[in-house]
Amino acid sequence: MVAAANPASKKVVSKKEKSSSTSAEGKKIRKKSRHETYATYIMRILRQVHPNFGISKKSMLIMNSFVEDTFERIASEAGRLCKYNKKDTLSAREIQTAVRLVLPGELSKHAVSEGTKAVTKFTGGAK
Repeated sequence: MVAAANPASKKVVSKKEKSSSTSAEGKKIRKKSRHETYATYIMRILRQVHPNFGISKKSMLIMNSFVEDTFERIASEAGRLCKYNKKDTLSAREIQTAVRLVLPGELSKHAVSEGTKAVTKFTGGAK
């Protein structure tokens, strides 16, 4: 029996062979590194609040840093709460408590209500 006829016998390609993809001229093709930002989501919110306004690149970088920092603070606080309560799972309850601890006063109340609304919508509650 010929090895090529058997579908189970496939050629194993090493990582080195995979990563060295070349173009027709023989030059290596470099893959762009992905840089994830919250820019699209910030723009969506800006359009909801002020449809005629724009935002500069520098302001967008500041807003992106602010969102990343806030996310990091809430996530680390929620992780700490899980550790204190000897839980392995990070649930919505830990996130809600972390938001109450990290964000001040009225802002935390609004954030909790928006988060509850989002979770209810996601789980399909109140049909």
